[in-house]
Amino acid sequence: MTIVRVAHPGADYQVIVGPLAEALPMLVELGGGELLPVISDARVFELHGHQLAGVALADPILLPEGEAAKDWATLGDIVERLAALGVKRGTPVVAFGGGSIGDVAGLAASLFKRGCPIVHVPTTLLAQVDSAVGGKTAIDAAGQKNLVGSFHHPALVIADPSLLDTLDQLQLRSGYAEVIKYGLIDDSDFFQWCETRADLLLGGDLAVRQQAVEHCVGAKVRIVSADPGDSSGIRALLNFGHTFGHAIEAVGGHRILHGEAVALGMVLAFDLSARLSMCPLDDAVRVKTHVQSIGLPVELGQLGLSGPDIFTAMQSDKKATRRGLTLVLTRGIGQAFVCKEADSDALRNFLATSA
Repeated sequence: MTIVRVAHPGADYQVIVGPLAEALPMLVELGGGELLPVISDARVFELHGHQLAGVALADPILLPEGEAAKDWATLGDIVERLAALGVKRGTPVVAFGGGSIGDVAGLAASLFKRGCPIVHVPTTLLAQVDSAVGGKTAIDAAGQKNLVGSFHHPALVIADPSLLDTLDQLQLRSGYAEVIKYGLIDDSDFFQWCETRADLLLGGDLAVRQQAVEHCVGAKVRIVSADPGDSSGIRALLNFGHTFGHAIEAVGGHRILHGEAVALGMVLAFDLSARLSMCPLDDAVRVKTHVQSIGLPVELGQLGLSGPDIFTAMQSDKKATRRGLTLVLTRGIGQAFVCKEADSDALRNFLATSA
């Protein structure tokens, strides 16, 4: 078991990477010995709910699977259920599932009685390496990804890599996109590590999965701690591939997983950067080759999408200003940077020629 501490203004909590059973005493202590409300989905709870026996209330709050959980109706349902359960303000709420469960459960906890502690027990690779850490919560609204949300830092995160054993390959590959993101942002050595261990990670090697989760959690904690309020621009690096990715999700709908969209978004960010002579073409080719080798999309046409539609959707990105879009581009592998007020004409022309 590895413990990573997150400590910055507004947050002080631990991320446990290791067996859930070994971390349960910490959850019991946090809850003062009372049984805790759990927010999950039916599939996850059927597979893993027994591991919370004696810690959680027997009747979980079950949500729709995936992105469908992140809407106003579900948020309202959670609040109603927490009220019916008589949850007190200081009672921790356990988010037990993937990134979507964590997003909406975290938002509900931040609102209920003006704030209950939230504990994340992520069950997907994507959530373990990325979304469970950092305090961002959200639902989708008005056709836009994560339009409504808050900062509500967890009281505890327990990331058990063995929970990933029940994921199918599509979900694993989707989460893997967020793994390689940390190498592409500012750690070329880690990207090289990924290139040599992707098959092991996706194939079920627990030690490699533990190493990947530990590394990514440490990387995210480092970046978040430097910019906890997402105000200085440093934290924006975590959005690498996401401005493209969110537009891909918006146009493609719920049939496209977040990690698939982000993987393609990162490829597009490298291709655009190479087109603008910002990064070596060889780096763009190397990234595309690796993403393609693990079965993730590298072209819009693979998902039945068109460049002009993606450009239109990107104009609604929540990071856009009156002067233009903010993109995370790159000078090469491990050299991402924030490009404010990106050239709209160059972006439009690039997407118009992207198959």
